[in-house]
Amino acid sequence: MIMNFYKKNYDIIVIGAGHAGCEAALAAARMGCTTLLLTIDMDKIAAMPCSPSIGGMAKGQLVKEIDALGGQMAKASDASAIQYRTLNTRKGPAVHSTRTQNDKVIYSKQMKSVLEKTPGLDLKQAMVESLILEDNQVKGIIDQTGFEYEAVSVVITTGTFLQGMVHIGASRIEAGRTGEFASIGLARNLAELDLNMGRMKTGTPPRLHADSIDFSQFDIHGADTIPKPFSFSTRKISNPMLPSFMGNTNPGTHEIIRQNLKHSALYGGHIKGKSARYCPSFEDKIVKFPDRESHHVILEYEGLDSKEIYASGLGNSMPLEIQYQIVRSVRGLEQAQIMRPAYAIEYDYVNPLELTPGLEVKRTPGLFLAGQINGTSGYEEAGAQGLWAGVNAACRVQKREPFVLDRSQAYMGVMVDDLVTRGTQEPYRMFTSRAEYRLLLREDNADLRLSQIGYDYGLIDKEQLDLCKEILFQTKKEITRVKTTVIKPDKAVNTFLADHKTNPITTGIKLEQLLKRAQLTYEALKQISPPQNPIKKRAQNQVEIEIKYEGYIQRQLNEIKKFKDLEKIRIPMNFDYTHIHGLSNELREKLGLIQPKSLGQASRTDGITPAAISVLMVAISAYQKNKES
Repeated sequence: MIMNFYKKNYDIIVIGAGHAGCEAALAAARMGCTTLLLTIDMDKIAAMPCSPSIGGMAKGQLVKEIDALGGQMAKASDASAIQYRTLNTRKGPAVHSTRTQNDKVIYSKQMKSVLEKTPGLDLKQAMVESLILEDNQVKGIIDQTGFEYEAVSVVITTGTFLQGMVHIGASRIEAGRTGEFASIGLARNLAELDLNMGRMKTGTPPRLHADSIDFSQFDIHGADTIPKPFSFSTRKISNPMLPSFMGNTNPGTHEIIRQNLKHSALYGGHIKGKSARYCPSFEDKIVKFPDRESHHVILEYEGLDSKEIYASGLGNSMPLEIQYQIVRSVRGLEQAQIMRPAYAIEYDYVNPLELTPGLEVKRTPGLFLAGQINGTSGYEEAGAQGLWAGVNAACRVQKREPFVLDRSQAYMGVMVDDLVTRGTQEPYRMFTSRAEYRLLLREDNADLRLSQIGYDYGLIDKEQLDLCKEILFQTKKEITRVKTTVIKPDKAVNTFLADHKTNPITTGIKLEQLLKRAQLTYEALKQISPPQNPIKKRAQNQVEIEIKYEGYIQRQLNEIKKFKDLEKIRIPMNFDYTHIHGLSNELREKLGLIQPKSLGQASRTDGITPAAISVLMVAISAYQKNKES
C-alpha cells in the first residue's frame, strides 16, 4: 500500500515562498527548527511582481531591522541592486530611508540559493490544499495531490494568491499573479475556520520594451553617486548602476481615462476588494484629483540584461487596447510597446484582529500568518512579518516566550501592534509618521538596537553582536569626551569657525556646544579636537546624531518611560469586559475581540479615551485583588 504522508516530520511548515515566506523559513531554520518551505513555483521564489525595488520611506527602516535580526532581504537587495537612493536627505536622520532599484532575476536567484544552502531547511514545490487540524490545533498540511506533511507549527504567507483574481478590463483570470495559479482550496479551508476575512485589491503598471522608448524626452531621476549598502554586513557593491527616468502624464492622458472609466475593472464594478489609498491606480488619481494636470511617470529597468521597463505611475485595470492609448499619450512613449499589460488583482485576507502579537491565530494554536494575508502591502512589510512569524513559530516549538518587539524598539513592532490592536480595512503600509519614537528608530542604528535580541534568539552570530557592542562602546566613550572637552579661544580656532560661517568664541566652550551648531559636523570638528584614538565611522555618526538631537532624544526617552509603565500593567488572559461599568458597548466588544495583553495595548484601541483607561485600570486591579483573596 502506498503511504500518502511524508515520513519526515517537521517542526515548522511555511506555505508560500514570497518575501514573507523566505524570511519566515530562514528565521525558523536558523533557530534550529526543521523547516519545510512549500511554493507553487520554484522559479518564482521571492519574485518582484509589483515593482523591481526594495525599501523606500519607512520601508527602508523595516529592511534594516530585518537585516539586524539576521534576515536576508537587505543582503539580497545589495546582491541585485542596480541603483541606490537615500530618501529624505534634506530632513533629519529620523526619516532618512534607503531605496534600491533591483535586478529582479538576480534577487530571486540569490534568495533561492540561500534557501537551498540553509541547514535544516527543505524547499519543495507543491500547492497546499488544506490544513490538518486536531482539536483545533495545527498538525500539518495536505497538498493538491493528497500528500501530507506533518508539523508542530504552520506559517501561511500566501501573498495575493488566496482566491486571487486578475482583472484586465472585463477579463477576469483566476491567478495569484498573472500567469500563475491561484490558491483556491486553502482559501476555502481558511474560511471554514470561521475567521473574519475580506477582499483587498492591488495592481501593477505595464512593462514596456526599452527599445520603443524615447528616453531623451525624460529627465534622469536622481540617484546616489556613492551608494551605501543596504545590509550592515555588505562590504562591496559589485553591480553596475543604471539610471531611472522621470516624465509626466498630460491632460490628453487624463481625458483617455475619463472617457473609458466604464471599461476599467475598478470603476466598472468588477472589483469589490479594498484599494490602497497611499498607492492609487492611475484611474484613481484621475477621479480623486481631477484638478491635477499631470502625474509623474517613472521608468525603471527591471534588470541588467532585460529590456523590460517598469512604468511606475501608469498602473491601471483597463483593457489592453486602452492601455496602449494611455501609454502612447505620454511624451516619449508615442511608439512604446507593452511587453506585459497592467492589471489589478483581488485576493482574500484575514483581519489581523484574529491574531496574537506573535502573529498566531488566536483560535487555532500553531497557525501563524504573515504578509498580505494580514492585510498589508509591500515586500518590506511582508518580509518583516515573515521573520516575526517564523521566530514565533520556532518559539512555540521550543516552548519559549513569544518574540514581541514593542513600539519603542522597532518599526516592525509598530506595524504588528497596529495590525493586531486596530486591524485594517485597507492595505496597510508603513510610514515614518506611524512610529511615534522614530527619532530613536532610525535606519543607522537598527543593528545597534536589535543585535542583542537577534543573538539571544539565535538569528545572528557572536561576531556581529561584538561589532555592534564595539560601536556602542566607542560611541558612549566619545560622547563623554565631547561633553567634557573645553575648546579655548585662539586664532586658529576662530579662523576655523569663520571658515565654517559660524560665530567666533571669546571664552572657553564645551566641544558639545560647538557640535550642536548647525554649521559644524563631527568630521569638521576633528580638525581642532580629534579623539585620542581612531573610532569607527559609524560610531562618529552616532555621536553626532546623539549630540545634535539630544533634547529631542531625551524627550522621546521620557515618553517611552510613560509608555513602558502602561505596558507593565498586564491584563489577565481572557479578561471579561462585558460587565465593566463605564465602558461603552462598542469598547467592550472591541476589547473582547482584541484581548489586549497590557493596558498599553488597550490604550491604542480605536475609540479608547483617558477616562476609559482609568476605568480599565480600576477593573484590572479589582480583578487581581479578588483572585488573590
